[in-house]
Amino acid sequence: MSRAVDAKIEYLLRQGDNALILSQQLCQLCGKGPALEEDMALSNVALDLLGQTRMWLSYAGELEGKGRDEDRLAFLRDAHDYRNCLLVEQPNGSYAEVLMRQFLFDTWHYFLMDGLTRSSDARIAEIAQKSIKEVTYHLRRSGDLVVRLGDGSDVSHAKMQAALDELWMYSGEMFLYDAIDEAMVEQGVAPAAEPLRKSCLDHMTEVFAEATLAMPDPGAWMQRGGKQGRHSERLGYILAEMQFLQRAYPGAQW
Repeated sequence: MSRAVDAKIEYLLRQGDNALILSQQLCQLCGKGPALEEDMALSNVALDLLGQTRMWLSYAGELEGKGRDEDRLAFLRDAHDYRNCLLVEQPNGSYAEVLMRQFLFDTWHYFLMDGLTRSSDARIAEIAQKSIKEVTYHLRRSGDLVVRLGDGSDVSHAKMQAALDELWMYSGEMFLYDAIDEAMVEQGVAPAAEPLRKSCLDHMTEVFAEATLAMPDPGAWMQRGGKQGRHSERLGYILAEMQFLQRAYPGAQW
């Protein structure tokens, strides 16, 4: 297998793992939302992300050619084999933290999918085109709620600001390109880092200003390592719950 194909498989795993882990996190909140409408919305976002996960991991498995489908890639890999960003594995915490995590991810996710719709890889472009409608809704929803709560009561404003300050150091990893990302840029598969970062920061600046939230320094030090398989202990707990049935009853089918 060529290095170019290996790099593409790794890139596909990153996209699938981001969507999968965040979907699992949101699934854990089913029945725990602050209002019925929001509870349903979080579950719907989780299902959207799970559907996107299947497309990314299915393509990765096909390119790999080792007989691993989306189920095997999701349920039979260990934590160090996962390639998701650290942001999506951060604890659910308060609703403010859940919402801020979602907004930071949604912003990057939207502009990335927009760029991937023009990918030189027709399959990736197709997946991005199918995902962009859902991701557009995700970003609109989380952005609107950030504004409503940030510019709401003193309590909601304080909680949203605290969540932003806490999670900001995990937001930069998505724009820290390594050799895999750069290989995808060179092949015309993925958008370049700087235009993507600028689009995201411009949108965040606009939303945070409307929400009366102080945006942290974009040049601040950022956590990294998730894309290379170095994760927090939190991911182990997420996978223990998510993978239990398949691990306990290998090959079980409904």
